[in-house]
Amino acid sequence: MKNYHGIQFLIFDLGNVIYDIDYQLTFDKLNSRLPEHEHEKIKEFMVSTHHFDLETGKINEEAFRNGVRAFFGQEWEDGWIDEVWNSLLVDIPLERLDLLLSLKSKYKLYMLSNTNAIHFKVVEEVFRKKIPGHWPALFDRLFLSHEMGLRKPDMAIYQQVVKEIGAEPSQCLFFDDLEENLKGAKDAGLQTFHINHPKALIRFFENVQ
Repeated sequence: MKNYHGIQFLIFDLGNVIYDIDYQLTFDKLNSRLPEHEHEKIKEFMVSTHHFDLETGKINEEAFRNGVRAFFGQEWEDGWIDEVWNSLLVDIPLERLDLLLSLKSKYKLYMLSNTNAIHFKVVEEVFRKKIPGHWPALFDRLFLSHEMGLRKPDMAIYQQVVKEIGAEPSQCLFFDDLEENLKGAKDAGLQTFHINHPKALIRFFENVQ
């Protein structure tokens, strides 16, 4: 690989690397049921301990929904909360799936994502529909924050991934859309690439073939 030496393991973030997401869609749904003066509470919630506890598996789905109701002071039904929470999941472009399928013959592929059980049910369903017969074997291993009890950008999550796949950090190339997550990976010794455009992943591999 051009400018990337000794790479044997490719590690991909999920959101906006493989799966297009748009947080504004979730914000808009919540705003539709909140008075305007409470709209700023949504961004507070997204970086709240309660949200992060779902992503690290410290609380289950029921506790999360109850926490949403308590935080916003609303009696929203479970189904609507899940609908709102999952509305940010837009789609997986087929060209990215085709790319991953082509890479699988050359590299070990892994997913490393800050995610949660509510989101990942939908994610898996979309993968199955888009590439029937190839999921979950598309990846050699899924590393999901809510199963690991860790989340990016903590260095511990990268160290755990490298340990479990039996690699040296320098043999791993990690793709993420957030600079803070890339810094955590770099601090753990991984090579990194910033996904800063919807076509960035495709263009990267076009340029290194």
